[in-house]
Amino acid sequence: MKFRVERDVLAEAVSWTARSLSPRPPVPVLAGLLIKAEGGALSLASFDYEISARLEIPADISEEGTILVSGRLLADICRSLPSAPVEVATDGSKVTLTCRNSRFNLATMPEGEYPELPKLPAVSGVVDGDAFAQAVSQVIIAASRDDTLPILTGVRMEIEDDLITLLATDRYRLALREVSWKPSTPGISTSALVKAKTLNEVAKTLGGAGDLNIAFSDDSELIGFESGGRRTTSLLVDGDYPKIRSLFPETTPIHATVETSALVEAVRRVSLVAERNTPVRLAFTQGQVALDAGTGEDAQASEAIEATLDGDDITVAFNPQYLSEGLGAFPSKFVRFSFTSPPKPAVMSAQEEATGEDREDYRYLLMPVRLPNQ
Repeated sequence: MKFRVERDVLAEAVSWTARSLSPRPPVPVLAGLLIKAEGGALSLASFDYEISARLEIPADISEEGTILVSGRLLADICRSLPSAPVEVATDGSKVTLTCRNSRFNLATMPEGEYPELPKLPAVSGVVDGDAFAQAVSQVIIAASRDDTLPILTGVRMEIEDDLITLLATDRYRLALREVSWKPSTPGISTSALVKAKTLNEVAKTLGGAGDLNIAFSDDSELIGFESGGRRTTSLLVDGDYPKIRSLFPETTPIHATVETSALVEAVRRVSLVAERNTPVRLAFTQGQVALDAGTGEDAQASEAIEATLDGDDITVAFNPQYLSEGLGAFPSKFVRFSFTSPPKPAVMSAQEEATGEDREDYRYLLMPVRLPNQ
């Protein structure tokens, strides 16, 4: 095999494909990238029995062929090369990379032992990549990072006709985001539980390339994503996701609206004195919300900012990290809090105007920290 390709193109392609490589592959060959040169194009693929990634890039191919080389080492080498064309050629069991005066010899792996990559299922529909990426970023903040509860490390995708609903929870908070898409089959109704980490990678690396194809396998075991000549597949998380929609209260008699950026900054400042597992308290009254943290002999902080309140005065306390992450997910000028009572979950939603209707396409439910007198 022998081909020539621009360094920037090769480095970016190798880096993206190598993202899916496992740091501890179940078998040695799965630490490799499978590179095929044929038909005027170069394809790169990675696989770890759970996630696969594949893309094609144009290349000047002198001799067609297939090689399997260490993916992480190749990625490090490509990043270090000068900005110039890279020539790659095989010589027996070795592969040589030449770029200007730089030359690397790498050992190849036995490509005959490499497993067959899963095929991308038939495309189930198309979603705007940017909209999907934003939706994913708003939801994954609520996914659990505790691998002892694998079901909660996933994001549940519920598909009903032309609407995708993303749901995530770590038991202390819950995020729900709706995004429209164009299904290949009208009236489609299905669901999938995808690892939050996988979905985040898809959103970051494929979301900006225009339309994003989403494919569900018929056996409900695999999901695929494709955009801009890149495709990735992932096994779904196995298990029954809890029915968390019911946690959203049906009625909320108390509503408070605050300017998002002002509250973000106030929470950031006040929470500087909040020790580990110490909440930030928010007291909503007519015209303002007063924030404070710290007690007794410890450091204390307080701040008040403008807010509108519809309903009775209410004081609640939240984990400052969960509150900050939730606020950071709202691009709207205002954020609206909906309460039933202080010990019950609060629901945050977007609002463009201080007195306007709130948007229901994104909701962030946050469990409060119970105060001593509640």
